[in-house]
Amino acid sequence: MKKEKNDLKNIRFSRTYILVGLFVFGLIIYRINMLSSSEIVENVNLQQLASNRTTKQETLYSKRGTIYDVNGDVLAQNVSSYTLIAYLSPSRTGNSKTPQHVVDVDYTAEQLSTVLDIPKEQIVYYLSKDAYQVELGSKAKNLSELKKDEIKALNLPGIDFIETQQRSYPYNSLASYVLGYTKKENVKDENGDMVEELVGEMGIEKYFNDELTGTNGMTLFQKDLQGNRIPNTKEITVEAVDGNDVYLTINRHIQLFVEDALTEISNKCDTEFITMMLADAKTGAILASGTYPTFDPNIKDMTSYLNFNVSAAYEPGSTMKIYSYMAAMEEGVYNGDEKYKSGIFTAKDGTKIGDWKREGWGYITYDQGFAFSSNTAVMNLISKYMDGATLKRYYKKLGFGSETGIELPNEVAGKVNFKYETEILNAGFGQGITTTPIQNVKALTSISNDGILLKPYIVDKIVDHDTGEILYQGGKTEIERVASTKTVQKMKELMRSVVNGDSSNSVTGYYYRVDGYDFIAKTGTAQVAREDGKGYSDTMVTRGLAGMFPGYDPQVIIYLALRSDNCSPKTIAGPVKDVIKNTSKFLGIYDEDKEKTKELDEITVDSYINKEVKSVTSTLASNSISYVVLGDGDKVVAQYPKEGEVINKINKVFLLTNSETIKMPKIIGYSARDFYSLVNLLKIPYTTDGIGYVSEQSIKEGTVLNKETVLEVKFTAKY
Repeated sequence: MKKEKNDLKNIRFSRTYILVGLFVFGLIIYRINMLSSSEIVENVNLQQLASNRTTKQETLYSKRGTIYDVNGDVLAQNVSSYTLIAYLSPSRTGNSKTPQHVVDVDYTAEQLSTVLDIPKEQIVYYLSKDAYQVELGSKAKNLSELKKDEIKALNLPGIDFIETQQRSYPYNSLASYVLGYTKKENVKDENGDMVEELVGEMGIEKYFNDELTGTNGMTLFQKDLQGNRIPNTKEITVEAVDGNDVYLTINRHIQLFVEDALTEISNKCDTEFITMMLADAKTGAILASGTYPTFDPNIKDMTSYLNFNVSAAYEPGSTMKIYSYMAAMEEGVYNGDEKYKSGIFTAKDGTKIGDWKREGWGYITYDQGFAFSSNTAVMNLISKYMDGATLKRYYKKLGFGSETGIELPNEVAGKVNFKYETEILNAGFGQGITTTPIQNVKALTSISNDGILLKPYIVDKIVDHDTGEILYQGGKTEIERVASTKTVQKMKELMRSVVNGDSSNSVTGYYYRVDGYDFIAKTGTAQVAREDGKGYSDTMVTRGLAGMFPGYDPQVIIYLALRSDNCSPKTIAGPVKDVIKNTSKFLGIYDEDKEKTKELDEITVDSYINKEVKSVTSTLASNSISYVVLGDGDKVVAQYPKEGEVINKINKVFLLTNSETIKMPKIIGYSARDFYSLVNLLKIPYTTDGIGYVSEQSIKEGTVLNKETVLEVKFTAKY
């Protein structure tokens, strides 16, 4: 009976085992079915998990596009740098007969210390760590291609390199605020993985970041347990696409002329900032754009993140008189020979506003007022013949108060808002309004292009790095006509008088005169508002220069602005004249054989008006001065150049006589200066084409002149 009970108990126990076994087996079958039919189990993608354990994806990094100057000189480019790493774990070698890890720590450290600036003991410390791989500190990073090759030549097991891209600026601080700089950021690639990428932070690097940034590629391959590539297995490769290349309108050589000048000025003066821009007067292309202080984008030692040429607005001062005078001319209310009383102007509300020379020059003409930079000249023109709305409308037509759209980031618009009488009067000579250097360059194109305003630009083209295809082509963009030919010709004459007029200090641009280069300009000085908004500084001023050369047919526009409390025009002028001369020679604007006027004697022109023609010509001849008599009268009634102007003996003096008929002289071979002296004296309409010396004249020699016949003249570089 007892045995039967035990047998029954064993049967029941066996059944339990069987049932439990069947249950576990069922669970296994269920789990297998579930795993085989489901892609994601417990939030894990099984297919991806398996793939990740057997495949590896490596990113093929693209290179950032190169930035060139207009002639193809590299201004910014990518260069490879390398970080040295050492594999320490024997597992990396595995069953390979060739060691893939550091085998001899002491020997490896000794060899590396001969090519790296790291003590052997320090390298031993890194190589003795319990790690799969290690780096050897900061001195083993950012290694050059040459240093990498030097280390590879040592044939040390377990030593390898990680390649990274760095941005290099071969000319250091040259055009730094135009180029900008890049920094490394971790960004997501096309696969959602975090990768390191160079991102533009300023200048062209920022503005064209998308165009300069390439597209990374990848290689997908089979790997073993140690992560090594398995030979003879299938690979999938998507090649990287490098970024596009950007060519600027900047000319590296002219940029260097500008930056040398800014450095020289800063060494002589305490300046808060200095900016200078040069532009192609016929297209609006920026040839150079310099600011000081500057910085080296390789080391990012900037003190300011603003490109003053586009991102800083300030009160420009008397250079704005160019456009106030143009507004009066375009309104048909300007008479340059009309006189006004200089010195102090009293507004309707009793406010007294004076000239920089408080006592003035007495009663002078508006033409003289421009040459002397008289504030009261502009205020009289506005109060008598124009109004604030007219002035503001013309300023805005020239682009002041609006962004130019140049291809640089963070451009500001400035302000030309003025309402009340004193605000309007001050605006006429550049106080109480704010402009930027690039706006001033834009406005000057209206004078250099016969009244047609141009859009400035700084990108010549964008090119596909791989195919060479031009993806974007910059070029001349005409905006609208803002001045007549008559207005432009008059403004050139007035700007010439600022630089080449009376040698006394009343002519504000006298120090900028460059013999033989026909530089025309307008100077400016503006008071600087106090930071607390209460009035203006007693000592700090902003000085400006807006000019172009050659004046008779401008090829280059130059604009300068600086803020200082101890920088005189005389100090500034020397470096500026060097820029004008060096740029002219570099671009081949002048004929060197005929323009060596510095070696010739200079003379100051006397007054010959109301004198006998025979007496005047005798005096001129005795001093070896060339002259041209216009008409058959016996007395001189007008002359050009005017009294007080300084000329070289190769220049001619033109004498207009009291004759009823004036005949056209032969002007073939005339220099540009002589030609403009003649037409300014005769006051006849004219058109010109080319630069250099007169090669063709439309009115034949001996033809009786009248004020309706247009004289058409062609210039050639040499005659």
